[in-house]
This record gives sequence, C-alpha cells and structure tokens, in this order.
Amino acid sequence: MNSRKIYSTLIKSQLFQGISEEELGALVKCLGCTFRTYKKDEAVYHVGDFVREIGIVTGGRVHIVKDDAWGNSNIIAEISDGGMFAEAAVCAGIGILPVTVRAAADTEVMFVDFQRIITACTSACIFHALLIRNMIGVFARKNMMLVGKMEHITKRTTRDRLLSYLSEQAKLHNSNSFEIPFDRQKLADYLSVERSALSAEMSRLKVDGVIKYRKNHFELLEEQIKTV
Repeated sequence: MNSRKIYSTLIKSQLFQGISEEELGALVKCLGCTFRTYKKDEAVYHVGDFVREIGIVTGGRVHIVKDDAWGNSNIIAEISDGGMFAEAAVCAGIGILPVTVRAAADTEVMFVDFQRIITACTSACIFHALLIRNMIGVFARKNMMLVGKMEHITKRTTRDRLLSYLSEQAKLHNSNSFEIPFDRQKLADYLSVERSALSAEMSRLKVDGVIKYRKNHFELLEEQIKTV
C-alpha cells in the first residue's frame, strides 16, 4: 500500500475536505480504516449485503448497479478516486444494500466504520465534527447528481436522453470536447436504453453533424446543437 499516493487521493474526497495530507495519517488510524483491492468486474458489495462500513475509492473506480429480475443492469452512478459509496444505507441504519457495487477497473477501496466517524474517540480527536459536516455535504451533492440523472432518463426518446447527458458533460468539463467515463454498453445502461438503439442514434447524430465521437471522446458541434 502506497500511503502517500492514497493520502493524496483522500484529500480530494468530499469527506476529508479541510483536512491536510499530514493530518490524514492520524485520522486513518483513529478511524480504524481498512483497505482491500478488487479486480475489474469483481463485486465489492452484492445487493442484499448487510453493510456497516462506508467505502471510499482510493484507486480505480466502481459502478453502482441496480439489476432487475430479468438480468438487465442499470448503472446508477460511477464512483472514482476519492468518491464514496454505501453511505446512504449505513447512515440511514438500513444496513441491507439495495444495489450492487462492482469494480469498473482494478480498484482499491478504503473502508470506514460509520460509527467511528460519528462517535468521539478517547483521544479527543478534533476531526469528528468536521467529518459529520462534510458527510452532510456529500449527501446534498449526491442528491443533486441523482436529480440530474432523472432529468436525462425522463426524456422521451433515446436521442433526447443522449443529448441531455452529453450537454451536461460539456458543462461539467467547460468544453464542447470531452471524454465520458462509460463505454457504449455502460452508457446505454446509465441512460436506461438499449445499446443498439443508442449506437444507431449516435450514428444519426454524427451524420447530421450534431456530434463527433471516437470511443469515449465526444465533441458537440456548437452551431448544430443549437438547432436540435
């Protein structure tokens, strides 16, 4: 475990905002954090698992996935370096995870017992109040992210869903040229559409001069997008 690399990742996490890299060593020890590694496509948590720990990605990325009874997957979110998962189930006291968490690449995760965050330690550690405040911020941001996804998938057509998502990505990157974190199948799962329908619509948008793309790199053609 490369502690320096992990700490440089953790200071980017919303949970650890306001805490310096030098202070993280003491904090990680205070919280009793543990680290585990996962291969691509390996499940970190399965739906129905009982969880007590919050996961923080310290390398790689994971997908939060909801599968239906017919085996169809819906990617709810992608969590990358510094991102957190399972906090809603843990903090709500539900314990039973309603989704699957799957490694989208070779991934390392730090696990934190939620009770250690909200309970003052015997060393009178000064970080707990800050962590609780940061946790509230995490919930607020994730709620906004889910609202954004709902905006995409409530569009009536595959074309509108795709353009809504790409428009959001352009705003996030502050550029009409950007890379998305999904391959074709994962993007189709995220937008809740069939992959064949998505690919066909992408081809039509390219022919119409609305977008350019190569693999997961996209460019919105500004003058054309205004007319769509």
